Amino acid sequence: MSNTFKTGDMVRCTLEGLSCDGKFISSQNGMATIKLASGYNIGIPEENLVKTGTSELPERKATEIVQNTRLPKISIISTGGTIASKKDYRTGAVTSQFQAADILDAIPGLASLAQFRAVQVSNILSENMKPGIWKLLARAIHDEIKEGAQGILVTHGTDTMAYSAAAISLMLKTPVPVVFVGSQRSADRPSSDNIMNGLCAAKTALSDLGEVVVVMHGTTNDDVCAIHRGTKVRKMHTSRRDAFQTIGDEIIGSVGYPSLEVSLASHAVKRGTNKLDLRDKLEEKCAIVWYYPGMDPAILSAWNGYRGIVLAGTGLGHVQTDMVATIREMTEAGTTFVMVSQCLHGRVCDRVYDTGRDLLSAGVIEGEDMLPEVALVKLMWVLGNSKSREEVRMLMESNLAGEIKRRSSV
Repeated sequence: MSNTFKTGDMVRCTLEGLSCDGKFISSQNGMATIKLASGYNIGIPEENLVKTGTSELPERKATEIVQNTRLPKISIISTGGTIASKKDYRTGAVTSQFQAADILDAIPGLASLAQFRAVQVSNILSENMKPGIWKLLARAIHDEIKEGAQGILVTHGTDTMAYSAAAISLMLKTPVPVVFVGSQRSADRPSSDNIMNGLCAAKTALSDLGEVVVVMHGTTNDDVCAIHRGTKVRKMHTSRRDAFQTIGDEIIGSVGYPSLEVSLASHAVKRGTNKLDLRDKLEEKCAIVWYYPGMDPAILSAWNGYRGIVLAGTGLGHVQTDMVATIREMTEAGTTFVMVSQCLHGRVCDRVYDTGRDLLSAGVIEGEDMLPEVALVKLMWVLGNSKSREEVRMLMESNLAGEIKRRSSV
């Protein structure tokens, strides 16, 4: 921290003839972070700052919230992300919160829906998610349901939320809703989606669902959230509030806003359908290899010793002919190959062209209409829970958690 400036000081920034005012947050190695009136942060050399005043805003404290013990119980399991973030009005900084009182304070209206218990599994940026944390998350969800939670909210950063939702869909059979929710935009922005997403996710956690889902904005407006099956959802835009889309299927429900009315589709798994069951073994030595024209077959040797590889091939599921021999050798050495398509929509069919038939003869398993990242997570789970190569093939070709749709949507 700078000895000259203190957190909350008002400063004037001057650089290359331009100037602006802001609030000093922190400084490291001579570079200061300044919060502008617009809500955005900038980095500027500390030598270019002049103190103009001291913030008189007191440090914000959470409002005391008394929970209604007559309401149903929901557990909030946090992995990080901005959905439950809170702005410190003294510094302008945004931080994630993990105590139930803090989360209820950050998302007004939650306390009127249910009584909440908060559990922190991790505090990471979602790009740092790992299979080991998926195991911790699955166990935490299992334990909360076993202790009587009537629904689960998982707060998660958006970048890898689809991977995590798919992993939990396969590792855990749940009789109650397990709802992943995130925020594309932080709480200090006027266009933040954290409150609407949080409220809609909470109502989904109280609904008649009995599976793992992702709940996020359904449009760019504040009118509806979509409920996506955890094995059919993908983040399709870097920053739009409706970035999450169901691929190869239809959404399994929606939540109106501000009415918070939940509508479920006929193909949604209903509450109580499944008995609680945890199978959290994963084989982590798995990878996705994205094929491109002219790819050197020797590249596959980088994954020698890996137990599973998902090939993201072109069209119906193809790679160049020169790669077939290497795939055959690695398959014989114990590596399982699963073919999916880069197209996202449609399904793999390696029986149409010669290359596809050669891949099948080399031992490649067709991934049907699975998304590449879902196929990767599924392969980790299948290899961690199978005893034979025949069982691996059977499970990869089976629909375990809605990841395979036998008939493609028009």
